[in-house]
Amino acid sequence: MTGTEPVERADEHDALVGFLNGLTRLLLGTSGEGAEQVERSVTSAARGLGGTASVAVLPDAATVAVTSHGRCSALVVRAFPEVFRMDRVVALKPLLDEVATGRLDVRGAGDRLTAITRAAPPYPWWAKLLGVVLFSMGFAPLMQPTWYEVGSTAVLATVAACLAVAADRLPRLAKVLPLVAAVTVSLLALELFARSPAHGGPVLLMLPALFFFVPGDYLSAAAAELAAGYLTTGAVRLVYALALLVQLYVGVVLGLVITGRPRQDLFDVAAAADLPRWVLFASWTVFTAGALLAFAVPARLLGMLLVLVYLTVGVQTGFTKLLGDVGGTFTAAVVLGAVTTWLARRPGRPPRLVLVLPGFFTLTVGSLGMRGLTAVAGGYAIEGFRDLTELVTLVTAIGTGLLLGAVLAQRPGDSA
Repeated sequence: MTGTEPVERADEHDALVGFLNGLTRLLLGTSGEGAEQVERSVTSAARGLGGTASVAVLPDAATVAVTSHGRCSALVVRAFPEVFRMDRVVALKPLLDEVATGRLDVRGAGDRLTAITRAAPPYPWWAKLLGVVLFSMGFAPLMQPTWYEVGSTAVLATVAACLAVAADRLPRLAKVLPLVAAVTVSLLALELFARSPAHGGPVLLMLPALFFFVPGDYLSAAAAELAAGYLTTGAVRLVYALALLVQLYVGVVLGLVITGRPRQDLFDVAAAADLPRWVLFASWTVFTAGALLAFAVPARLLGMLLVLVYLTVGVQTGFTKLLGDVGGTFTAAVVLGAVTTWLARRPGRPPRLVLVLPGFFTLTVGSLGMRGLTAVAGGYAIEGFRDLTELVTLVTAIGTGLLLGAVLAQRPGDSA
């Protein structure tokens, strides 16, 4: 044994700790699939680099105990879950595969991780703005299949998208973005577009423009975590998602107060449909293209995401006719979870989180919470609590459906 060996071992251990610190921070910021994926990725990476790691995860923090080369270290990593860049998630998967199979040493892994975290976004800022607008316009016909809904959404979503892009550069705005977006969209919708019941209720006109800020992914991730036994993480994430919903709700109500409109105006009155079927069908393509730009998904994945979106819509539509809303949503979530899990485990395929995202959004969870809260505020307690009850039911159906689909698609040797 030479005198340099203890130093080399210490350096190797420190390099592993540094890599796991950066990896955990990135995973926490992109934890749309919940705590289980964070824990699995960190422990697998540590094992592939010659160490072991024990992880305790919360939505915005993780404690990691690392053992390697005869040394032990403990990390406390903090990172806030946010509207994330999917290009980083896509780039991270092959890195984790190489690390887990021992094809990359700790220093090479650290360099690759640094390159991923420092890489510029794949699209310019205006592409994200366009993506949020298309994302909202593709969702608009689901609220009301009318040309007026689509046109008003184009205007309102452009304003909301400007705020979302500005928040990337203004940290203070980012902290209150859902509230500011809701107030702004509420004021414009009430003053410019919700002037006649013939055009539908104000909330139906506002929701597509606010859909980018609705925490449906957090709600379903929380349900999946609770179902998988991550009770603390799931409960904290659920509370955070509800807090975001309340911000949106308060913003809508503030718009009502400022404009002097009566609370009863918040009742959902749907306008008569005038969109042809081909527009409804094509709207999902617009929606998916918007999601790709808004969440920085690499353009090469558009075709695969379109197939998954239309598969989810088709399954949900067909089984809803047979089993009702809850049965149709649950079945679609199971199919989406199974197909994306099967695709993601194949070499060269994108990670499950990227594949599942657009299909998941077609299940439109969070908007029910907004509709329920605003209906209650408008004095329509029965309708409001009905929507809120349906929200709880569908969140559970989606979260558990995705979890069941993933379990069904796992191979016998896969970890849970």
